[in-house]
Amino acid sequence: MFLSLLLVLLIGAVAWAGSAAGFAPLFGVALPYLAAAVFIVGTVWRMVYWAKSPVPFRIPTTGGQEQSLDFIRQAKIDCPDTQMGVFARMFLEVFLFRSLFRNTQADVRTSLTANNGPGTVYYSSKWLWCFALLFHYCFLLVFLRHFRFFVEPAPLWVTWLETLDGVMQIGAPRFFMTGGILLVALLFLLARRVFNGRLRCISLVNDYFPLWLLLGIVCTGICLRYFDKTEIAMVKVFIMGVTHFSPVSAEGIAPLFFVHVTLVSALLLYFPFSKLTHMAGVFFSPTRNTANDSRRARHINPWNPPKQYFTYAEYEDAYRDAMAEVGLPLEKEPDKAAE
Repeated sequence: MFLSLLLVLLIGAVAWAGSAAGFAPLFGVALPYLAAAVFIVGTVWRMVYWAKSPVPFRIPTTGGQEQSLDFIRQAKIDCPDTQMGVFARMFLEVFLFRSLFRNTQADVRTSLTANNGPGTVYYSSKWLWCFALLFHYCFLLVFLRHFRFFVEPAPLWVTWLETLDGVMQIGAPRFFMTGGILLVALLFLLARRVFNGRLRCISLVNDYFPLWLLLGIVCTGICLRYFDKTEIAMVKVFIMGVTHFSPVSAEGIAPLFFVHVTLVSALLLYFPFSKLTHMAGVFFSPTRNTANDSRRARHINPWNPPKQYFTYAEYEDAYRDAMAEVGLPLEKEPDKAAE
């Protein structure tokens, strides 16, 4: 955990020191270009690799009764046997995290059995689903709100989104709810790994690093808006110059802005090589995108090349004499006349 935190702090410190020393174009122009290229190429490469991976048979994850006799009720979403059922299952999985909603947690507790000994208890665990859903949707809304920095004039839907997000206006500038909720959700996901002993035992650097990286992005963004305020007009001109491949001077922009951009670039660079690619991988998962119709349809694996089979009869014909010399049993004795 601390190694991941130190790595994120080091990235931020280098960006701050470098932009303050006059290397702002490196962190605000060159690095975002590189990060965007790696993100696009790397993600597409992962998707092509998944698409080309063989799926020799149907392996959908089933969570209910499959299609059977007419009088047995089928779980059409948890165990779909049609493409429409697969679509409904994928829709609920992608937009509502349905499998995470059904998540249960196991624990060993005493005084729950007849002899007051330890017993295993299964109970619902909805907090993870709730905060995961809040994080993903708030992150999406924050991403969409940032489109006002890339186009002029800002699209009408961005203005509506900002109005809805800041409907509970507190002070000036207007407080956006998604930023605060996103911070709380990330803190919950991090605390879950830190304070849950079993989860902490199996957590690695690549589990903590994206959480600290996202926290750094959110915290620097909040600071830029409410505390170390930066001239928005200058930032928009600079960002539009980068997106239109005609960079302008970064004179007058606070170093914290380049820390924010550097952390976002680090996230894009890290994305194709991490677990974060589940965003695209869920659509290629055969446990989700295939129908459970193995009883009704025969699936032939198209990836298996033709085999040159060597039967036992052919094997014995080829090595009959050698097998006879060492005394191995034969179905057909060697031809004495040929000898």
